[in-house]
Amino acid sequence: MIDRLLSESEASAVTWFKSSYSGGEGNACVEVADLRTRVAVRDSKTPDGPILAFPAAAFTAFVADVRALG
Repeated sequence: MIDRLLSESEASAVTWFKSSYSGGEGNACVEVADLRTRVAVRDSKTPDGPILAFPAAAFTAFVADVRALG
């Protein structure tokens, strides 16, 4: 479930963290930002591109499911 797209001003006001599963060159990954009740996600190769925001609980469940596939 996508909550909504993040505005440019919202995106510039948060701290982005690169995925620990980046490619060897560090150029094939996503970045996430904790927005308290939501988690924003963007492509690190195009930081000015679309940014999706998911409810924090949904993102946490997604990460747990991916880890379980592991």
